[in-house]
Amino acid sequence: MWLKISKVFTLPPAEKRLDIIVLLVTLILVTIGTVMIYSSSSILAMKKFNDGQFFLKKQIFFVFLGLGIMVLMTKIPYSALKIFAYPGIFLSIILLTVILIPHAGIKAGGATRWLKLGFFSFQVTEMVKVSIVLFLAYFLTKKSSHITDFKRTVLIPLIIIMIIVGLILLEPDFGTAVIITIIMMLMFYLSGCRVLHLAGIMAIFVPVGIWLIFHKSYRVARLMSFLDPWKDPQHSGFQIIQSLISFGSGGPFGVGIGDGMQKLFYLPEPHTDFILSIIAEESGFIGVLIVIFLFAILIVRGFMISFKAPDLFGTLLAAGLTMIIALEASINIAGVMGLIPLKGLALPFVSYGGTSLIMSLTTVGILLNISTYEK
Repeated sequence: MWLKISKVFTLPPAEKRLDIIVLLVTLILVTIGTVMIYSSSSILAMKKFNDGQFFLKKQIFFVFLGLGIMVLMTKIPYSALKIFAYPGIFLSIILLTVILIPHAGIKAGGATRWLKLGFFSFQVTEMVKVSIVLFLAYFLTKKSSHITDFKRTVLIPLIIIMIIVGLILLEPDFGTAVIITIIMMLMFYLSGCRVLHLAGIMAIFVPVGIWLIFHKSYRVARLMSFLDPWKDPQHSGFQIIQSLISFGSGGPFGVGIGDGMQKLFYLPEPHTDFILSIIAEESGFIGVLIVIFLFAILIVRGFMISFKAPDLFGTLLAAGLTMIIALEASINIAGVMGLIPLKGLALPFVSYGGTSLIMSLTTVGILLNISTYEK
């Protein structure tokens, strides 16, 4: 027994090196995020908590905690994570159910997405996304010899993921449900599932998704404000208008770090969902371009790690984790620029938020570990 455990946790050979580009880009994004969180939240924190460094202090704590977990993930071989595949998905379903129990979950912004355990609270869906990727990577690898058999390979994970998606929609959190569905379809495709099966699944999902959008009035209002935010500038269109003002005010080089005006109670949530708008105002087009460029490098390197992984499990795991970062970053950036309807989603590594930062750094830690086993 001890021999098996020692084999599982054997470190990679000394000559193997982790992907230094992924590590450096991650550290730069975290540094940018920490600086901009202080710049965007100090006045708000002073008013609410009489401490201008309130959000900064908490974020620094999350940074060190997340970096510690990231380092730990680089030391534990990714193959050892297989033992958490089934427990992780089971725990995800339990936690998503618990937060729907009255008074168990924390309601914020009209949705119940947070679970409070004593003095600690966290956003359950951030953990769920990583658990789903791990589960799918393990299950599809185990069933790789029957990958074209719909009933034996696709049906079981499809049902499990749809149960999770259903629980997330009850929060409600339509955006995260869409992200999880896209990641699932990508991992099905990369594992070798038949395109005909995937097309059939999409033929069901698309009309259901359209119905869900028009079934809730607030989703329709969000869509209408995206198409014409100036039709209701004081309510549904207020956030995106203030965000666009931030981008317009910044110009090429910005007004200077700390000198932005939109964070003075004009732009809602300047240190979380709309932190890129503050970056645009204070560091201009150049600052936004740098952030987007860094994410592009991280995403490309993540998929390179996936394609160079020594086995199918590593390929699927790295691709799924990279897709989480890619989708979250793309949706946040496009949303605050007015390119898609707004979705309350943090910008990975940059926005304020402990759960998001910790899980993003955990994701990078796993990617770095897989990179040390490249073929």
